[in-house]
Amino acid sequence: MSPMSSLAPYACRPEQSRGRLYPEPESETRSCFQRDRDRIIHSAAFRRLEYKTQVFVNHEGDFFRTRLTHSLEVSQIARSVCRSLSLNEDMGEALALAHDLGHPPFGHAGEDALQEIMTPYGGFDHNAQSLKVVTALEKRYAQFDGLNLTWETLEGVVKHNGPLVDGQGAPIKPLPGTIVDYNAHHDLELSTYAGPEAQIAALSDDVAYNNHDIDDGLRAGLFSIADLADVPLVGPVFAQVEKEHPDIDWSRKVHEAVRRLIGLMVHDLLAETRRRIADLGAQHPDDIRNHAQPVAGFSEVMASNDKALKKFLFENMYRHYKVNRMTSKARRVVLQLATLLLEEPNCLPDEWQAVAGDPGSPETALAVMDYIAGKTDRAALDEHQILFDVQARTS
Repeated sequence: MSPMSSLAPYACRPEQSRGRLYPEPESETRSCFQRDRDRIIHSAAFRRLEYKTQVFVNHEGDFFRTRLTHSLEVSQIARSVCRSLSLNEDMGEALALAHDLGHPPFGHAGEDALQEIMTPYGGFDHNAQSLKVVTALEKRYAQFDGLNLTWETLEGVVKHNGPLVDGQGAPIKPLPGTIVDYNAHHDLELSTYAGPEAQIAALSDDVAYNNHDIDDGLRAGLFSIADLADVPLVGPVFAQVEKEHPDIDWSRKVHEAVRRLIGLMVHDLLAETRRRIADLGAQHPDDIRNHAQPVAGFSEVMASNDKALKKFLFENMYRHYKVNRMTSKARRVVLQLATLLLEEPNCLPDEWQAVAGDPGSPETALAVMDYIAGKTDRAALDEHQILFDVQARTS
């Protein structure tokens, strides 16, 4: 039996794809969504994720997750969930691997700094930057810029968190210019939800980063297992592991508890999504796109648990003084780099000067934003040293 024949009627099927902006012959050995996945994996932006971090700066320790390891973990969850729901695994995997391509160095600290410095020029949004990476900034192919991904994958990159405009076309929240400009010549139907695989990829991201931040936070010593005792779901799972395996070492207890938490969240996601799809009676991906609510989601109880865990992590990890110190340093690095390059675009490498304009101009702002957003943590630190340390080499 062909893998495609086992797909649910509401799954995204490659033979029904709306195609690519620049038409290409189909591959004899891979579906269009498999080619999307492979193009993402082979992109320079994907390789750079190895040295981009989420919470910790890259040099803080080699056991903390990077954007690359996180993306791989999200893709594993997304594939498993899509398989269980008879959705298109290749599409779910492609979207999971692409979801962080637009993140700048230093995680949220870098994003906040770029947003601050770019506010007069339309701001910075990592989802919009991901779209720009895959449609313009990757320059690998002879006939077009970007990766020329399918409409369905681009839709998922942009809309995995839901519609961006209402039924009358009014933005639900400020809409990045990158998305507006791209949508003007390649309509991604911003008023609808994305297909089911994109919705699953978005929830898989939640499952991965919440649980892996527990792991990283414990291993970094930012909080203890005892501190998690009153967190719904998390505390009871750790307690059950302790009861069943009182003699195993601390590291195994952490891994066993995190493994169980991921399993519980995934099973809840599967059950709730199946229920919503059955209630909708979906027979086509467009039934899911045009529905008034997302079909992928957690139950009310699990959503409440998820909210409580996010609250705990915000208070005990993301605002821990050690993380605040790293965040402060990272933010200053990005702000100082962006400010200097905006005022002195002649300090940009030649290929970036070619697309910049006068000091402080919108063209220069976009060039500086793209230049810095594409950097890894290490490259941003090196660039900062080159530009601000008078004894550093200039290249």
